[in-house]
Amino acid sequence: MTFEHTPVLLDEVIENLQIRPGGIYVDGTLGGAGHSFEIVRRLSLDGRLVGIDRDEHAVEAAAERLKPFMDRVTIVRGNYLHTTDILKELGIGGMDGMLLDIGVSSHQFDDAERGFSYREDAPLDMRMDQRDQLTAADVVNTYAEAELFRIIRDYGEDQFAKNIAKHIVQYRQNKPVETTMELAEIIKGAIPAKMREGKGHPAKKTVQAIRIEVNHELDILRESIDSLIDYLNPGGRLCIITFHSLEDRIVKSAFRTAEDPCICPKDFPVCVCGRKPKGKVITRKPVTATQEELERNNRAHSAKLRVFEKKS
Repeated sequence: MTFEHTPVLLDEVIENLQIRPGGIYVDGTLGGAGHSFEIVRRLSLDGRLVGIDRDEHAVEAAAERLKPFMDRVTIVRGNYLHTTDILKELGIGGMDGMLLDIGVSSHQFDDAERGFSYREDAPLDMRMDQRDQLTAADVVNTYAEAELFRIIRDYGEDQFAKNIAKHIVQYRQNKPVETTMELAEIIKGAIPAKMREGKGHPAKKTVQAIRIEVNHELDILRESIDSLIDYLNPGGRLCIITFHSLEDRIVKSAFRTAEDPCICPKDFPVCVCGRKPKGKVITRKPVTATQEELERNNRAHSAKLRVFEKKS
């Protein structure tokens, strides 16, 4: 299967990165290289794009798509959590801009064998990096009921989390939950019939929650932002696209703290904690897709872009 990907908020990302032809730019979630292609074609020979992705198929597809520009591209299979280590190994001491497009790519959803979709039957996997040990099957079949409840409640924000966790545990007492459709049917049975109407697929929130747990998505995002800002060159920008409220809240909070890190009581006349601003938030409100983009790319509906600029 070819790795197709329509980049969301592409024009807005390019505008906010403020690309300099000789600059250093990082795409921490390379995917199908939709954003990266537009970044790299704006670079001169003394510029560089570093593309990072956990997914082996994404790395292969991106290498093919960026082939005309490989004299200024470095592709690394890895996790954006380790961006600073990756750049140090490449001898790069700072970056002028970085993009993170958080979440699952269209290709990962469309490739049924990866187990990301609840609409097609496949083994419960959901790993973005096939080298990782933890799978969705492990979560569903080995986590205690209380832990399943917490994950579905916190990561899926599903009001029926308690009942869904209970149904999963009851089902697996007879046999392991092995496939995506099997899981979807269990979840469907845990939600009152009248609550399923017009609410989208009943398994959507729980599958999202399990995927987040398998890939540690929120932890990685939360742990990365400060170090990525620190590694920006003066005036450099960090652009992050999120697709649901959990991610967006993490980005919004981290950017706000980086802009105003002072922890002194508000009634103090001067700051004594010594924490200095790292830069400024460019996007007071998140940038969202235009109506034109929404009409041609359904994935853009929930996309939000936030931008932070390192202090010059």
